[in-house]
Amino acid sequence: MMKTSFFSLLLLFLMISGITFAQKWQEINSVEDVCKAYPNEMKKMLGEFNLNYPGMEKVKIAWEAGNLAEACNQLLDYYKNSENAEHLRKTQTEKSGNTEAEADTILKNVFVIQNVRGQVPWGDDGHRDWYWKGPNNDREWAWLSNRHSQINHVFDVYYETGNPKYAEYVDLFLRDFIIKSMPYPAKKGSESIWRGLEVSFRAKVWSRIFYGMLNNEYLSPATRLLILSSLPDHAHYNRNFHGGNNWLTMEISALATVATNFPEYKKSEEWLDYSIGAMVESMKDQVYPDGVQTELTSHYHNVSLSNFELFKEICDRVNKSLPEFFNQTIEDMYFYIAHAVRPDGNRILNNDGDRGSDRERILKGAEKFNKSDWEYIVTNGQSGTKPTDGPSYFFPWAGHLISRNGFDADAHWSFFDIGPWGSGHQHNDKLHISIAAYGRDLLVDAGRFAYTGEVAEKFRPYARGSQGHNVLLIDGKGQGPGPRLAEEAISQKHWLITDEYDYAWSSFDQFAGVEGKCEHTRRLFYARGDLWVVVDQVKTDRPRKIEALWHWHPDCEVGVEGNRVFTQNEKGNLQVIPVGKREWKITFIEGQEEPEIQGWYSEEYNKYEPNVASIYSTNIESDSKFVWVLFPSEKVETGIQAEIISESIKEIKLKVWNEKNDKWVIDVPLE
Repeated sequence: MMKTSFFSLLLLFLMISGITFAQKWQEINSVEDVCKAYPNEMKKMLGEFNLNYPGMEKVKIAWEAGNLAEACNQLLDYYKNSENAEHLRKTQTEKSGNTEAEADTILKNVFVIQNVRGQVPWGDDGHRDWYWKGPNNDREWAWLSNRHSQINHVFDVYYETGNPKYAEYVDLFLRDFIIKSMPYPAKKGSESIWRGLEVSFRAKVWSRIFYGMLNNEYLSPATRLLILSSLPDHAHYNRNFHGGNNWLTMEISALATVATNFPEYKKSEEWLDYSIGAMVESMKDQVYPDGVQTELTSHYHNVSLSNFELFKEICDRVNKSLPEFFNQTIEDMYFYIAHAVRPDGNRILNNDGDRGSDRERILKGAEKFNKSDWEYIVTNGQSGTKPTDGPSYFFPWAGHLISRNGFDADAHWSFFDIGPWGSGHQHNDKLHISIAAYGRDLLVDAGRFAYTGEVAEKFRPYARGSQGHNVLLIDGKGQGPGPRLAEEAISQKHWLITDEYDYAWSSFDQFAGVEGKCEHTRRLFYARGDLWVVVDQVKTDRPRKIEALWHWHPDCEVGVEGNRVFTQNEKGNLQVIPVGKREWKITFIEGQEEPEIQGWYSEEYNKYEPNVASIYSTNIESDSKFVWVLFPSEKVETGIQAEIISESIKEIKLKVWNEKNDKWVIDVPLE
């Protein structure tokens, strides 16, 4: 009797849940299957539609007659015959047996997320474990795998090859995921499936797949209906629980994507109006007048730029006008990356960013805004028109000085940061300097390593801390947070660009855990085409230990002779020469883990390798000044010497010379 009662209760539970005991998600293919398995989801889905929308008459008749399956059939017929999202529709490909290696790997549920390969396991419930955090137990791995870039790739490969196995995988993948993700929690979350960024990425990918496979036999009717049932939940999440800054640009552009690709949803018009208001206000808040996104991270600057562009394309497609400043701001954001780019086409590596190429992005912007001078910069003068300004540029709200001596591939390039801390993804690195010359990175930022998981547990404090940057440590301590946002542009008294030189300076006094008062002021003087001079001043109320950090790119072979640290590369070299009579202790650290992390470099998320950190250490009793000559050369050059000729409260005058009797006299202002 008890046994009968138990199975009766189990059957009742399964019926309420909307799926029979014997039915597996892989077997849910037809309209009738999904309506039988998930009647409540299908009813909820139809309730999301405006059934008075032109063309939806047959859907409405079937729905009002209480015929759920027929209403769903008519809904799919409506989409096949609609004119929505013409830009996403594809001509169906001819069947073939062609394959692609990366897609074949994905078909085994092996995903490469931020350079880490992992095979998603199957759970006891018959679904893939969408909560699996990858081989390094990294929640970022789970988040990013739930953005569905992997099936976006498989989808593209299907249309490139015509091999049905790729389309079939997309179908099964989506059906598995959507069923596993139910029910929609309708609240802000941070777990693997229902988090804002993942929701936003999926909405964009699913739109491509839905319309791209609209007349394709391999995307089952059940999967199509499950997509249509889940997209309103995705829109609801991005409408009600979106974040700010670059998160907002991704989430709100996704809301607009759903609203415009699926105008039949009851709330589509409301979603689009909200999207426009939110995106316009966000652009005002998160982009400075000099075109730099307020997080001051090259990587996330590009994320925001891409989504602002996407949003404008969405609005243009449905004839929704945006304020004139919206397009101007996009142009200004392109201006920044076009003029900050390294000679080799790679962007600044700063804050939570990756060192990657901006060349194609800048060329796209040059074409869009008819800027042949941007093309000239990023092609090293191979095409386009030589700029009438530059070659150095200062961005007064961001506080970024980009110094150059030209636009050719071997040009000098440096990045000096005198701006605010940033509104997100910050590192404690004010007054940091990066240098490249003769096609080679020389002095570098350590990079971001990872946000969560084993790599982050080990390296994250180093990545964010001053230890991984070319700054000063005071009594072994680095910087604390500075001001997050600039309230005004940096005053002209802090920077100057002339034909002969660039000059900028700023100060910082918020050192974490340092007793008493201590202020570091750094001045950078670039004698165009010749050398850099750095003047560090420390004001202190007590004796201090000072450590000056200079981090070298891993490809550099670094040596030391006396007080001079130098590279010994076949092409592209730099010397760090302290000027004056101060005694320095020089330590080289490479790939150190104990007693603390030092001498590591990460050019891309989850990728890292040892690099040389040359550390100059000294003790001071009171206010002190340190002068450095940073001397670049194509080949290894020896015999560089420097001395201070004179010094006053207004300036320091230096003489630098080499064995060939070349001589440079540099006046560095102190006021």
